[in-house]
Amino acid sequence: MEFEQFLRENVTLAPMTTLGIGGPARYFADVADSEGLLAGVDWARTRGVPMFVLGGGSNIVVADKGFPGLVVRVCIRGFETKFAGDHVELTAGAGEEWDPLVARSAANNWSGWECLSGIPGRVGATPIQNVGAYGQDTSETLIWVEALDLNARELVRLSAADCEFGYRTSRFKTRDRNRFVITRVSYRLKIGGAPAIRYPELQKHLAELVLKSPTPADVREAVLAIRRRKAMVIDANDPDSRSVGSFFVNPTLTREQFDLVKSRAAGFIRSGEEIPSYPTDGNLVKLSAAWLIERAGIIRGYAHGNAGTSTKHALAIINRGGGSAREVVELKELIQLRVLGAFGIALTPEPVFVGFES
Repeated sequence: MEFEQFLRENVTLAPMTTLGIGGPARYFADVADSEGLLAGVDWARTRGVPMFVLGGGSNIVVADKGFPGLVVRVCIRGFETKFAGDHVELTAGAGEEWDPLVARSAANNWSGWECLSGIPGRVGATPIQNVGAYGQDTSETLIWVEALDLNARELVRLSAADCEFGYRTSRFKTRDRNRFVITRVSYRLKIGGAPAIRYPELQKHLAELVLKSPTPADVREAVLAIRRRKAMVIDANDPDSRSVGSFFVNPTLTREQFDLVKSRAAGFIRSGEEIPSYPTDGNLVKLSAAWLIERAGIIRGYAHGNAGTSTKHALAIINRGGGSAREVVELKELIQLRVLGAFGIALTPEPVFVGFES
């Protein structure tokens, strides 16, 4: 196919991101199928220019100078459902918006996604970092992904086990970073199944509503309400939601590491206060990155030029209006230094940084 027919030059990327920051892509194209995607890969390789694959733009920070190569936005649409007993298999194109699918499943009383409500972005991103929230992860329902293997130049199907999922990670972020471009994803949801109510904050919210047997739709509405309080639902009228969502991963420590953190944290916590911690698989402990950030002195509403932390949630770095990627990165580094100095914990950023030098 003639890839040039889809090609545009010097396209500003900021409007395609939830952060609203970033310079132009030297070359840009929307692709609606795997053939167009492969044509873009070949076009970039032939000309020796770098390529970046863009989805919904909800988890990226684009450099002020933009990206010097080809940005391909995956717009592969369509979804299909297949019923099997008390389950439904839902397969969606990588370019489908994520939250409408979650809303559809909750309305149909299909459980498995309800806690992932309100998360911006597209389907293709969900396996990459094993998207999760409020005690539920993508990996719990994913059956397989279809992806373009850039090494073999062919479509492959990878099972959930093949994806090597971990907490907010997968093989697509680690050993095979930049090897695969996801084109379709298939999930398995439970028809009439009980929703996941594992997260303490969610449990408390539902208890306040006095719901004896919450449905997936009830849990979706509860999650959306909680996320809105934190400006974690995109809202044009809420400047605190102009972000990439949670900017850092909640750190997971061994019990021994957690004991060391507690021993050095005395000067940074209030009298009688305990460090919030949650047990996870493998005898590990998960801490709240937001709590660590605030106790290290970066409060909600902290301003750094035209960037800052949300007034509703310290874990979100926001564009306060006219912000730059430079300001975002400076604030990121300040937060990391403060938390490292206070607790000895190196926070890991969640978003992908596009157009930055190593």
